[in-house]
Amino acid sequence: MIKIYGMSTCPDCTYVEEQVKGNKKYEVIDIGRHVKELKAFLKLRDRHPAFDEAKRMGAVGIPCFVLEDGTVTLTPEEAGLRSRPIAEGASCNLDGSGC
Repeated sequence: MIKIYGMSTCPDCTYVEEQVKGNKKYEVIDIGRHVKELKAFLKLRDRHPAFDEAKRMGAVGIPCFVLEDGTVTLTPEEAGLRSRPIAEGASCNLDGSGC
């Protein structure tokens, strides 16, 4: 099973979540739903080098995918999904530059 860490208020996350609805190959974990989910994500984010670039850019690092072999990636395509088209315009960053 592929775990997807995200939040319901993140446009990139909701775009990914729509793709996996009803697919038991994926488990969506909303880190904003309960503090224990947030803590699990932060533990992963604080320790895994896959987040280094996201942290340098001031990004949260979601959606995040933990593949069945334990690989951690921030790229939807590596989890068999599509990235949200940039032209859709919604933004999570404070400066409006994207998510």
